[in-house]
Amino acid sequence: MFGPSEAELKRARRLLLSELRRKGITDERVLAAMEKVPRHLFVLPEYLPVAYEDRPLPIGAGQTISQPYIVALSTQALALTPEDRVLEIGTGSGYQTAVLAELAREVFTVERIPELSREAQERLGRLGYRNVRFRVGDGTKGWPEAAPFPKILVTAAAPRVPPSLLAQLQEGGRLVIPVGGRFDQDLWLVRHEGGKAVYEHLCPVSFVPLIGEEGWR
Repeated sequence: MFGPSEAELKRARRLLLSELRRKGITDERVLAAMEKVPRHLFVLPEYLPVAYEDRPLPIGAGQTISQPYIVALSTQALALTPEDRVLEIGTGSGYQTAVLAELAREVFTVERIPELSREAQERLGRLGYRNVRFRVGDGTKGWPEAAPFPKILVTAAAPRVPPSLLAQLQEGGRLVIPVGGRFDQDLWLVRHEGGKAVYEHLCPVSFVPLIGEEGWR
């Protein structure tokens, strides 16, 4: 069975960008990154025909590639600059990682499932990304020796913001994380201002659980 043609994939990607604009994504750098990163290379072969639909898709090992709108919204909320170092918790397929790598100087990404981390590293290497560092481990503990970070993005849901991640967020920094129950959560932007965490609600979401010492057990 044949998959979609290159022309069909390009058309689907353009339609997705239009949908993201309609939903309120206004950061042109984020939109350019979403247009450049080929989402169809991050999904399982059987999902190629729907790679650019605005919905999450399974990637194996009980994990998902996030809905493009949520990827764009989370990235926009981080307000990335070309000089930023970003900590990403939950590498998954590497799709969100690639979007971050387009916009930041360096990405530190932690994944607890070794095969997903290995596959993402190989995939991003083939695509030419050289500004990403990978680690397999408990993402709730962050990456202490590389801290503090101006920007942190968590792509799995925690029952609360892990204290270790808050401690690794520098003054003036931004952290985006889904917090709530195992199946339904809210996406929050947390700003570190004056030594305090200031919370801004972004939208309701549904992410896979963040497993770890400071997350779900």
